[in-house]
Amino acid sequence: MTAGPSVAGRAGTRTLRTDRWWLQPAVTVAALLAFVVYATIRAFANAAYYAPPYLSPMYSPCLATNCVPGASDVHLVGDWWGLSPALLVLVFPLGFRLTCYYYRKAYYRSFWASPPACAVAEPHRRYTGETRFPLVLNNAHRYFFYVGLLFNIVLSYDAVLAFRDEHGNWGHAGLGTVVLVVNALLLWTYSLSCHSCRHVIGGRLNHFSRHPIRYRAWTLVSRLNAKHMRYAWLSLFWVAFTDLYVALVASGTITDPRFF
Repeated sequence: MTAGPSVAGRAGTRTLRTDRWWLQPAVTVAALLAFVVYATIRAFANAAYYAPPYLSPMYSPCLATNCVPGASDVHLVGDWWGLSPALLVLVFPLGFRLTCYYYRKAYYRSFWASPPACAVAEPHRRYTGETRFPLVLNNAHRYFFYVGLLFNIVLSYDAVLAFRDEHGNWGHAGLGTVVLVVNALLLWTYSLSCHSCRHVIGGRLNHFSRHPIRYRAWTLVSRLNAKHMRYAWLSLFWVAFTDLYVALVASGTITDPRFF
């Protein structure tokens, strides 16, 4: 068995890896950029976001008076707001995503190459971590987590309202109902598998034996946390898909099939 290359022999070498280590960071960049571009276009479109009884998650809750009639009964922002109502709410779920521990790893490696992959040197002269602007804002993740839970409640309420028809009568369901219900479930799964949620449930405890209920909850959340990456991507994709589906129905491009 021959010895591997010495540290001195690797000085100045970017990497000795011969596999396609760059593929995963490239896919991550493409996927995140695609979502950002789509979300930006839809946020400024200010159209086709409400197809009774379906409301796009990118516009929920619709808080401005310039919302489409019927999209919301609560208008906290007056007539002075002339922009898209989505710009009032997207900053909060976006902040939750951007500061998420998994997404930090994803965009650190992909966008900032810090580092782009294991055993691959990063191009930066030094690493300052999250001690300087703007990365220091990532420390606000725990607060965005609480706000994110409030949005999950709102979107769950939207999913319940999706069991109505376009006239407001209950006891109906269509494909859009399934889409909104799945969207709410995936967002709850993503939030409950969050590292901050795991800390809230079981953090600051010296003896789990004295807190059996919190221990069981922490065990469940820990199991979800092991698949946090999967839930992060699934929920991100489904939010965009839900918005697209509502937009297609609202614009008359497709018809929402009714089951009953």
